[in-house]
Amino acid sequence: MINLIEIRSIWREKLLNRSFRYRFLVTVIVLVVVLLSLARFLDYNEELTGFAFNDPLLILFSPVDVTWFTFGLIYISILVALVSLSFYPEDLLIALQSYSLIFFFRFCTIFFLPLDAPPTTISLTDPFVEFFGGGETLHRDLFFSGHVATMFIFYLTSRNMILKKIFLVNTFLIAAAILIQHVHYTVDIIAAPFFTYTSYRMVLFVNNKK
Repeated sequence: MINLIEIRSIWREKLLNRSFRYRFLVTVIVLVVVLLSLARFLDYNEELTGFAFNDPLLILFSPVDVTWFTFGLIYISILVALVSLSFYPEDLLIALQSYSLIFFFRFCTIFFLPLDAPPTTISLTDPFVEFFGGGETLHRDLFFSGHVATMFIFYLTSRNMILKKIFLVNTFLIAAAILIQHVHYTVDIIAAPFFTYTSYRMVLFVNNKK
């Protein structure tokens, strides 16, 4: 069972630290600004034109709709990750900062590398993204995969070795599901962990952590 008393005690003690309070407040504000800004940009981006190409992997098979599997796995993982990280405020802070930087990188890559969705794609309707994005299904938020990046950041920031292995496996499962549905190009999937790890290392450096 989740020990809420322990979590409350940990956060009460941590929030007494003025430096942590400041960093946490700034992190939350930046995260909200980044997510809302990206959502507005993605709505605008849907009206633009980009380019598509023949993916050597996707042309080998027809797409299959696995939306429910994908989001079931994603949202369960998010819940487990947040509960796990809640015992370690500094780790949660690192995860949130990394998440913000990841989505800043996504903003840049989508802007400078405008891709159209694979012609055979089956729409992946994400309730969370749809809420922030105004209710329209997004198809051009491509390079690189935010879903894979999210799962991989859970792997990087988790202290529990069992959960760490589970999140790594889930990263591969989400990557496979997205490819099966032809939501992203293969390069989107391959690039996601690299951008995620770069963001994570940059955040550790800024926070003076090895």
